[in-house]
Amino acid sequence: MSDRIFAPGFQARPYWWEAAEPPQRDNALPERCRVAIVGGGYTGLSAALTLRRLGHEVTVLDAERIGWGASSRNGGMVSGGLKVARGPLTKNFGEERATEIARACGASFPFIEELIAREQLDCDYVRSGRFVGAYTPKHLATLAGNRARIEEISGDSATMIDKAGVRGFVATDHYYGGLHAAGAGSLHPGKYARSLAAAAERLGAHLVDQVRVTATVKEAGGFRLVTTRGEMRADAVLMATNGYSRGGPMPWLTKRLMPIGSYIIATEELGEERINRIFPHRHMISDTKRVLNYYRPSPDGKRILWGGRASFGPSTPEEAAPTLHAMMLEVLPELKDVRITHAWTGNVAFTFDYLPHLGVEDGVHYAAGCQGSGVAMASWMGHNAALKIAGAANAGFALDSLHFPTRAFYDGNPDWFLPIVGGWYRLRDRVDRVLA
Repeated sequence: MSDRIFAPGFQARPYWWEAAEPPQRDNALPERCRVAIVGGGYTGLSAALTLRRLGHEVTVLDAERIGWGASSRNGGMVSGGLKVARGPLTKNFGEERATEIARACGASFPFIEELIAREQLDCDYVRSGRFVGAYTPKHLATLAGNRARIEEISGDSATMIDKAGVRGFVATDHYYGGLHAAGAGSLHPGKYARSLAAAAERLGAHLVDQVRVTATVKEAGGFRLVTTRGEMRADAVLMATNGYSRGGPMPWLTKRLMPIGSYIIATEELGEERINRIFPHRHMISDTKRVLNYYRPSPDGKRILWGGRASFGPSTPEEAAPTLHAMMLEVLPELKDVRITHAWTGNVAFTFDYLPHLGVEDGVHYAAGCQGSGVAMASWMGHNAALKIAGAANAGFALDSLHFPTRAFYDGNPDWFLPIVGGWYRLRDRVDRVLA
């Protein structure tokens, strides 16, 4: 069965790279710069752009190609704070502080819309809205309880949808209803990463590929960065490695991040007529399962992109693809004849308190932990980190300098316990569905 799901010419690489593979840059490593940014994804590139607009010299370093990681591998679904709104903020922080944090997260959505418009980024952006499907009646009730908070955070409408109304968003009877959040959009993540990098370069940022930073050493007046291509010095350093922090130059940060693989498949072309029937208004779709699904039509309206936690341990795209295909058929059984043209994976970064974090540790700035919703949030966090480095923030930022928890004996490698957690989540999903 699994072999039959692969289309001729199947590729284990991001579908997004067909239109926007990260380019190879042949830039030299400078001897010195004002700000060195380690990590060339959305966080680092957004920070570089803001720093250049503020007149600061900046160099962005990436161990692979600029934009090679999650920034050109994600689902391209843009929202601000939907996951935060559904989390235990009030319980953990109290009402007033929780509201400040939630609003800080929600501000990421208008920020990215303004950024795309101001810089004229070519990334197929559309304010599409998102539908969150309720996996059980209990989940539907939870969504209803969070609806007002989502409206407050986003500044846009959030509407409850009953079971009969689901097909107005996606052609399935799988859900017990759901929530439609107007404050959400879609883009082509590969094009967004490429355009963001080009915008930073136009303003004078120096982007260096294929340079792995192995250590940052404090010196009088700044830092010495030890890399695989020699050493450089900088007045300030921003760690923007997020889901690719393991084994990096900041073990303190690594111990506070859980890199988790997210897997995506792209179907063969289905034609716009079939896509429009499955997605009547081209919304972004996710659901409330613990082992969630997220899916969408491609920007050109010809195929479906389907993502999820197909594996909680190391797994190749080829190995994960049949699991994702089965997850897709569970929701959209009419696609049983549809094959896969691409499958790929990328790391997202979770924190132990499920919040993004920005701050300074031992003189090194960091911004990380977007919980798998990093298109807007990572861009926003990079911008705020840049304001902090430049001393240009005119107001406090609620995600700055929060207590950043870790766990005893955790060293940044979650591979030994993630399969156990993932198995437990899958069991709870099955039990919840049976009881529904």
